[in-house]
Amino acid sequence: MSPLPDRLSAARLPARPAVPPAAQLRRAAYAAYQAARVAWYAGHYALAYRSLAAMGPPPWPVGPVPDRAELMRDLLRLFRRDLAAMEAGRYRAPLPPPQPGLALRRSALFRRDLPAVDRRRQARDVVAKAEDPALAALPPYYRQNFHYQSGGYLTAESAELYDMQVEVLFTGAADAMRRQVLPDLHRALGGRPQRGLRLLDIACGTGRFTAALKDNWPGAQVTGLDLSAAYLDHARRRLGARPRLHWQQGAAEALPWPDGHFDAVSAVFLFHELPPKVRGQAAAEMARVTRPDGRIVLVDSLQKGDRPAWDGLLDLFPHGFHEPYFRDYARSDIASLFARHGWHPQTVETAFLSKGFVFSRKG
Repeated sequence: MSPLPDRLSAARLPARPAVPPAAQLRRAAYAAYQAARVAWYAGHYALAYRSLAAMGPPPWPVGPVPDRAELMRDLLRLFRRDLAAMEAGRYRAPLPPPQPGLALRRSALFRRDLPAVDRRRQARDVVAKAEDPALAALPPYYRQNFHYQSGGYLTAESAELYDMQVEVLFTGAADAMRRQVLPDLHRALGGRPQRGLRLLDIACGTGRFTAALKDNWPGAQVTGLDLSAAYLDHARRRLGARPRLHWQQGAAEALPWPDGHFDAVSAVFLFHELPPKVRGQAAAEMARVTRPDGRIVLVDSLQKGDRPAWDGLLDLFPHGFHEPYFRDYARSDIASLFARHGWHPQTVETAFLSKGFVFSRKG
């Protein structure tokens, strides 16, 4: 006998809509792609964890940390959100074909660099050494071995390793986290002719988010700016020649464009690596070069209190990696940096270990 009343048990529940075979195939491909990435990068994370000597607890209190199961559940939520956005047409995120040769080469470079990283961590050696005298003109805050990685952001070898290191840190989730601000940007720019759009990606590094902008606004003029000539060269080679894609060496705190030049300005994983004073200068410059009806987009780390049960991760990160400005960033009020220039958060959302801001003049 059914435990439900007769009239309910007799009612016909609405059937779930059938998923077309093509969509099923795309979902299976996405799941396989992300599963392979997570396994690959998690394996390298475990290797690094075993290879690097323990540093002891940090000299400041450490809050609660999530267990591995909770992290994996949230990682899966990120991937579901990413896939749903792609299926809804909110952004394009082409899955690159497998490149086993490139993956193996970067794995070898990553493993080869671990002993040098470990020596640097134990000695607290944070000054990036490079022979090019032109590097002396770069800001002092930038000439460091961020993450204890060899060469800091100054060398071609570092640029070759960077994407591997970031994905190992985030267990293959970095690109998906970067993409979560794209739907809001699409809503803001959707009605504008692409040929008239100018988009700027500040601290573009190897060009991961710059590529996402160009993939989603192929007709727009997209510019990637970075302080590192080596990283810009890497981005040029990786993305190749594309119409209306430009590269510019320069600093976020001194942008070489007139007021209101861009329809949208982005900065991904930049603000936590800036000293507080420079962070404010960068916000002012981003506000200055963005049109009043445009958007400013930031993606960066979670901050203290965003997920209180994860605050310990933010306490441990700057201790295990060389991130001299992270603790200040984690406690700072990012919105206030832009509010003083008339820009206010339209959306603020967390996604796994990241936090995305989209600012507008209206708020």
